[in-house]
Amino acid sequence: MQIIRARWFPFAVAAVVLGVPGAWLLARSPSKGDARVVARVKRGEFKVIVTTSGELRALKFVQINAPQNAQQANQYQMKITSIVPEGTVVKAGDVVAELDRSGIAARMSDVTLALQKAQAVYEQAMLDSTLNLSKAREDMRTMELTLEEKRLAKEQSVFEAPTVRRQAEIDLEKATRALAQAKLDYKTRTEQAEAKMREVGADRDRQKNMLGIVQDVMQNFTIKAPAPGMVTYVKEWNGKKKTTGSQVNAWEPAVATLPDLTQMESITYVNEIDVRKIVVGQPAVLTLDSDPSKRLRGKVTTVANMGEQRPNQDAKVYEVRIVIQDADTTLRPGMTTGNGIETTSIKDMLYIPLEAVSSEGGIPYVYKVDGGKVTKQEVQTGAMNDDEVVIVKGLAETDQVLLSPPEDKDRLTLARLPGSGTPAAPTAGGDTAIGPRTIPPAAAPGPEGAVAPPRTQPKAPAEKAVLRPKKTG
Repeated sequence: MQIIRARWFPFAVAAVVLGVPGAWLLARSPSKGDARVVARVKRGEFKVIVTTSGELRALKFVQINAPQNAQQANQYQMKITSIVPEGTVVKAGDVVAELDRSGIAARMSDVTLALQKAQAVYEQAMLDSTLNLSKAREDMRTMELTLEEKRLAKEQSVFEAPTVRRQAEIDLEKATRALAQAKLDYKTRTEQAEAKMREVGADRDRQKNMLGIVQDVMQNFTIKAPAPGMVTYVKEWNGKKKTTGSQVNAWEPAVATLPDLTQMESITYVNEIDVRKIVVGQPAVLTLDSDPSKRLRGKVTTVANMGEQRPNQDAKVYEVRIVIQDADTTLRPGMTTGNGIETTSIKDMLYIPLEAVSSEGGIPYVYKVDGGKVTKQEVQTGAMNDDEVVIVKGLAETDQVLLSPPEDKDRLTLARLPGSGTPAAPTAGGDTAIGPRTIPPAAAPGPEGAVAPPRTQPKAPAEKAVLRPKKTG
């Protein structure tokens, strides 16, 4: 047994000697390497993208409206009682929606009664005029006969006394003048009757025209498609779509639209910080929430000059329109899009992930990895987007940086860029830089271990008083 133990003893010692470093390596490796996420500095074209969400809308469309002359019929608010489902393909003349007829029916009843009243007034005026003119004509006929009698009496008075002849002449003259006056009065009465008939006739015609308008509006309460296409609901001021139960009015008569699906645009709203970067003509890439793999090319066509307050948004936003340049028959109005507007494009630049850059006292820096060593390096940054930032100085293309601070970040010294100043002083609660120990001049040891007195700033010489001669009166 002693021989066997003697043979195995060297192997056991060797196993112990080889096993200890291996166990140290296994224990050290996870804490140093696996916990770090390293990113390499990239070189290439750097783009600044403003990302927003939008909604597709047809660039051209035919609008389906409520009756255009509804305001003339005193119909200002109209309720949609039924409408075809959104997305229904219709032909020209197909029924799209129905409006509530209760209000227009009451209006038609009122106009009908008003027309009947106007018609009765017209007929009454016509009868009155007929009677008055008939009586006037009869009176003139009587005057003509009286005039004839007076003429005969005058002729018979030739053989009478002069006074009798004179009386006959006076009677004849009176009868002649009375007949002439009656004829003038008849003409005036005729003109009065005609004016009265025109007045009551105009009121009757006005009510008749109103009845025709109301009938036409009521007939158009059955809204039909003016052209073939796909029915798309329009939105109200609060962003909700007009559907059954919604109101349309004379100022916003749109009920639905028939969009031209060959030309589409995305309507998006950009905050006031990013809208300064956007100008007309910038390229954009659009994706669909319904098909994220599809990418469409677009171009900014309109940027609003004035901001607006949108529902459920605290800050003002600006409307931006992006026309889609790629033809796609699967696009439909109302689809949600992701819009990436390219505001800046810089060629041949170094850039790293945005989360790799930290800041202390207004100085940006990164944790650069050089083999197994980590240094805290100041950098000069440039343009940035949502994910990456341009590095102007401080890093090379082959460098690597950490995406999160290392565990020993408090023991690292900030390496400043040439000409940017001295290393940053430690600050409470932030990163501390520990370098070679320096002794303040006030505490530097003097000869034979004596401590030099603290330096004091020399006092500025006192200004000399200037003697001015006294003024004498």
